[in-house]
Amino acid sequence: MADSRAFLQLDPRIQRYLWAEGWGGLRDVQEQAIPLVLSADQDVIVAASTASGKTEAAFLPALTHILAQPDEGLIVYISPLKALINDQFWRLERLCEGLEIPVWPWHGDITATSKRKFVQKPTGVLLITPESLEATLCNRGTAIAALFKRTAFFVIDELHAFIGTERGKQVQSLMHRIDVAVGRTIPRIGLSATLGDMSLAARFLRPDSPVALVDAASTGSQLLILVKGFEEPPAGRDGGRSDSDGEQAPDAIAAHLFKVLRGSNNLIFPNSRREVERYTHLLNTLCEKARVPKEFWPHHGSLSKEIRYETEAALKQREHAATAVCTSTLELGIDIGAVRSVVQIGTPPSVASLRQRLGRSGRREGEPAILRGYVIEDALDDKSDLATQLRLDTVQTAAVISLLLENWFEPPAVRGMHYSTLVQQLLSSIAQYGGMQAAHAFRLLCTSPGPFDRVSRQGFIELLRVLGEQEILSQDHSGLLLAGGVGDKIVNHYSFYATFATDEEFRIVSQGKPLGTLPVSQMMTPGQRILFGGRTWLIDEIDEQHKTIHVSPAKGGAPPLFNGSGARVHTRVRQRMRELYLGMGPLPFLDYTAQRFLDEGREAFKTRTLEDLLLLDQGSYAILLTWLGDSANEAIACFLTSRGFQASIGRLGVEILRAGCSLEQIKSTLSEIALSPLPAVDELLEKASNLERQKWDGLLSLHLLKHTYASSNLDIDEAIEWLKSIEPERLRSVVFSPPEQI
Repeated sequence: MADSRAFLQLDPRIQRYLWAEGWGGLRDVQEQAIPLVLSADQDVIVAASTASGKTEAAFLPALTHILAQPDEGLIVYISPLKALINDQFWRLERLCEGLEIPVWPWHGDITATSKRKFVQKPTGVLLITPESLEATLCNRGTAIAALFKRTAFFVIDELHAFIGTERGKQVQSLMHRIDVAVGRTIPRIGLSATLGDMSLAARFLRPDSPVALVDAASTGSQLLILVKGFEEPPAGRDGGRSDSDGEQAPDAIAAHLFKVLRGSNNLIFPNSRREVERYTHLLNTLCEKARVPKEFWPHHGSLSKEIRYETEAALKQREHAATAVCTSTLELGIDIGAVRSVVQIGTPPSVASLRQRLGRSGRREGEPAILRGYVIEDALDDKSDLATQLRLDTVQTAAVISLLLENWFEPPAVRGMHYSTLVQQLLSSIAQYGGMQAAHAFRLLCTSPGPFDRVSRQGFIELLRVLGEQEILSQDHSGLLLAGGVGDKIVNHYSFYATFATDEEFRIVSQGKPLGTLPVSQMMTPGQRILFGGRTWLIDEIDEQHKTIHVSPAKGGAPPLFNGSGARVHTRVRQRMRELYLGMGPLPFLDYTAQRFLDEGREAFKTRTLEDLLLLDQGSYAILLTWLGDSANEAIACFLTSRGFQASIGRLGVEILRAGCSLEQIKSTLSEIALSPLPAVDELLEKASNLERQKWDGLLSLHLLKHTYASSNLDIDEAIEWLKSIEPERLRSVVFSPPEQI
């Protein structure tokens, strides 16, 4: 390390620590980041693969700086997870002990005594969640300037988990409010293993000034991928039935997992909490039958803290093998030790998510990263619907993996207006300052470089008016904004500090009979069809107040491709799916069955001449084959809905209920949309229901709710660009498939 210029820039005490720990040298990401962070006069994003040393790339130079600058003695580390804070505490305390720098974990499980000690002497490293930082600003008011005056850096871990979310907007606001309180710009360091467009990430970290970028190359470890296909026979085809809700494929997958994973640590990612429970049960039943110790542990957000901690502890200990069956709760950087392989059951939520998950594997020197994928398709018969014929799950999984291998992943979403979080930050700022003039609040939060600079003065005034009408806010005789009677109760409730709402599912009810619950991730309208419990239902009414969807059995027609849940798909993924359908050769990461699924999907695509089709006649409804992402497709659906059609997004494009209208009417309307001026957002979403997505959306006026929904969920520009690209020649020359052929 003596030849390393970056190493020689570190404090001698840190150098001695690294020698004592047996470091052979700094990693590439550290060599690049150390001089940038040491200058302490710029923002830096450090993007590199998991276990590449990003944390040290930030903290080694940051600690060197505060050792050399006694007046700047605090590093504020912001983490999305309490468990990650606990991990970093043990990791940093060992380093900082010899430097005589205190490390302070701060979240809901930390004692008040420890927090008081930090407040009395706010130096060292503060490891804190956004919610705890929010509470600090609310409750310590004018003391904030003194508390954070010595802050040298903000370090934001798992940056990708914040970008484009309400929680990310909260973090932006908190850092900005502290900057304003201390009267200077505190450098920000963002750490992430998964970033798409680095310029968008930089804009998130600091919207109004340049950001230094460290995009370290991959370590080059070997990557092994195998996707296995499993076919689910139609009910009644043979006499054997499974205990898994009448399905045989999950049993076969569990048996294969038991065979290949036993004796090692792994992560299994099904696509829902229900599937986590299913596979944990199946795998541990196999352990019991084999009379071997339990090796499979569940981990998802609905489980108690104790159960999740039990799973994390099982993964960390070295005496016995342990595999977690989990949702995205274990995607982030909690230290769970070495993981031999990552398993994805079903279609990955996104390329970025799969990349993050795969980063858990292959962390030991010389070990490959291993991804095992499993896809389930129904057997083909004369009743198979279009989705089954096209083998959509297999093709989308293959598309995601092929993009992963090309090192592409979704860019951050940064265009949302986030009115819900603005409500929270407005109430929080009023609590911090003991009241604010409206003009001061607008300058603080909505004027650049404020975090809500997309909100206009007119929109802010409307928000104040609406909050005043609901007694969320009040004004005294001098015009000072204060929390109203209702707002005071909100701010003083422990749940206020979190920007995200707890998961809410809609109850599905038919003729007064509850059918179950369904998570809904897109807007819905009466007349739309949904798939639930293996049947197709028609939405009769949406009761948003009671989170209930009233349905009746749908008569005739193929089932919809939308089932109410799942991550939003990017245009690049859909376009890659189309490329795979048009392709000829095998994919090296598919096993024989999965490759057969792909070949069957290609044959169906060719037979139905889908390469040339834009509007697919399905009898009772039509599908507009856009090959766009969900945000653009939903915008097109809104355009059609605003003109009297019943339209919604599906996995192939936009589904349009015929309801007596001809295909020529649909074509004509699409042409009119492409040529017409853009409608106002209020008009576009006039018939939309279920727009409340974020925690405080229910406090917004309908006008503001529509605008905040559109800004985060609709890509109107891409939708219009596509519509104009097909008008008029391609749409007029479209070939239709009779419904009996599908």
